[in-house]
Amino acid sequence: MDIAEKVEAYYAEAHHFKNGVALLRQLVLKTDLEETYKWNFPTYTLDKKNVLAICKFKHHFGIWFFNGVFLNDPENLLENAQKGKTQAMRHWKFFSEKEINPTKVSAYLKEAIENQKKGIEPIRPSNKKNATTILPAELKNALGANPTAKNAFKKLPPYKQREYAAYITEAQREKTKLSRLDKILPMISEGKGLNDLYR
Repeated sequence: MDIAEKVEAYYAEAHHFKNGVALLRQLVLKTDLEETYKWNFPTYTLDKKNVLAICKFKHHFGIWFFNGVFLNDPENLLENAQKGKTQAMRHWKFFSEKEINPTKVSAYLKEAIENQKKGIEPIRPSNKKNATTILPAELKNALGANPTAKNAFKKLPPYKQREYAAYITEAQREKTKLSRLDKILPMISEGKGLNDLYR
């Protein structure tokens, strides 16, 4: 079976969430993403980079956003796909076709695609033990003005430092950078990592 046949077989299979995944597929196919098949799931890519996958299971179905940690998600609809294992993937679960709000789903799809176009991805932990973390000026200045946070930041593992640096760097507007700084400085002062809640 080639990729297209595997995708069609996935959606054609008799399953109690058949209509639900079909509706999600219709919404995704309205975007610029390319449909392929990986890890036994229809997966949607942009320039060969994974953006999302549509999945179905016994008790739920939904969308995996490969870099979902960077989506705004104002209603906290996304969950960590596998706590302790996945760093950036987030899962939007549905338990019935009626739960799908096409406008809302399309907004998340659009943001995920825009983030991929901007190259917003997690910083992979470096193999170098002494890899230097380059801090954006805003974070460097904020830490300089807050000795407690600065000392706590120094004690964080390098990969957690890089996650904070990326979080500020990826904000497009100055206002967003400042609001993100307000959010993370108390977390840093307490010795917490940006994504500890999801690990």
